[in-house]
Amino acid sequence: MPLKTPEEYLESIKRPVNLYMFGEKVEDFWNHPIVRPSINTVMKIYELAQMEEYQDLMTAKSHLTGEKINRFTHIHQSTDDLIKKVKMQRLLGQKTSCCFQRCVGFDTANALYSITYEMDKKYNTNYHERFKKYWIEVQNQDLMVDGAMTDTKGDRSKRPKDQPDPDAFLHMVKENDEGIIVRGAKVHQTGFLNSHRAIVMPTLRLREGEAPYAVSFGIDTNAKGITMIYGRQSCDTRKMEEGKLDIGNFKYGGQEIFVVFDDVFVPKENIFMKGEIEYSGELVNRFAGFHRQSYGGCKVGVGDVLIGAAALVSEYHGTEKSSHIKDKLVEMIHLNETLYSCGIACSSLGFKREAGNYEMDMLLANVCKQNVTRFPYEIGRLAEDLAGGMICTMPSQADFNSKEVGHLIEKYLTTCEGACAEDRYKVLRFIENLTMGVASVSYRTESMHGAGSPQAQRIMISRQANLEDKKKLAKNILEID
Repeated sequence: MPLKTPEEYLESIKRPVNLYMFGEKVEDFWNHPIVRPSINTVMKIYELAQMEEYQDLMTAKSHLTGEKINRFTHIHQSTDDLIKKVKMQRLLGQKTSCCFQRCVGFDTANALYSITYEMDKKYNTNYHERFKKYWIEVQNQDLMVDGAMTDTKGDRSKRPKDQPDPDAFLHMVKENDEGIIVRGAKVHQTGFLNSHRAIVMPTLRLREGEAPYAVSFGIDTNAKGITMIYGRQSCDTRKMEEGKLDIGNFKYGGQEIFVVFDDVFVPKENIFMKGEIEYSGELVNRFAGFHRQSYGGCKVGVGDVLIGAAALVSEYHGTEKSSHIKDKLVEMIHLNETLYSCGIACSSLGFKREAGNYEMDMLLANVCKQNVTRFPYEIGRLAEDLAGGMICTMPSQADFNSKEVGHLIEKYLTTCEGACAEDRYKVLRFIENLTMGVASVSYRTESMHGAGSPQAQRIMISRQANLEDKKKLAKNILEID
């Protein structure tokens, strides 16, 4: 079946949903000025998959059907697949300079593929066959799938079963021969509104007595009982103003959704985990590993654009030949390529699971994400340094276009020969957008909290580091018994 075109994708998401923004219900969300840039970003994925020059990165051959598919629906079959995933994510970051919203579902599918196989082997269930059937539909229809993990968590000093409100963690409330009914909420849902489907998973390792919370399933994002509330971001209402210069990245954008599940029915054939608490933690770990690998690609691509903008504004200021300017750009490049190196390294050292799919090296994936919690902040700081104070004190586009004062702004914003005031304005607003505005949510803040907080990676690094073997190395050299 052919890959979806951008236009076909756009038509496929024009469906009724229960969406709220600024306290009001939103109809025809695909036309809303705050939502539309995030849709443009997803459309770019479908566009690049159609282009011959990007076929090797953007598409793959399905091991389930033998058909050509979008790589975002692929189950990794080699370390080469893992490497191409990271390269594809860097490419998309370069093309959109924002979060492109498809990584979470991609990483969820690859984690669930091996987990369902192992659960079936132990419990004689049929989760793996269910999942394969479900995922073949995703591949054949070229669907966008979100991955829904993060619960609201309530009182974080208490376990899910001890919460004053049991809905603080999404859980199963009823079950019958046809399926289950679930209740709860998932937050920080990247691209949920723009997705056709979502795969829900637990958010942490569960214990005895918490079986109702150990659920994983596939669901249509417009299913009955699902309410979406659009996440607020800094400077987002600039997209509703006349003109586009004040937006910064006026073409593309990310999206975060607060999703409420109010007694949502899940058919039996779409359930991939139901009460198997001992596999909940491993599902979380494997998903987190895949997603931490992803940050070695996507954030690097956005970093490439930010570095380019910082270099460009230095030219506009006439400072590009100064040694300290060159040194700061070199430092930005060094940090960015270090992140990429980690993404490639954890992919290159990937291994084959019993289910047949490939997984990245868990230790290096966590090292990759630990670096991502730090380096984009320094890259952003250096970009702000090179941009200068005008980045946060510039007049509005309305003033720039004003008959009364526009000519004054143009006169005094003009710098060196060949750099017009409007181009300088665009680049400064773009850097503002990436470091302080809407895009900073997906670049800096998501670098900190996406795929788990910094402490989550440090815990995994501690578990994977194998200190006992390292102590033996020292003992062997020192001849200590």
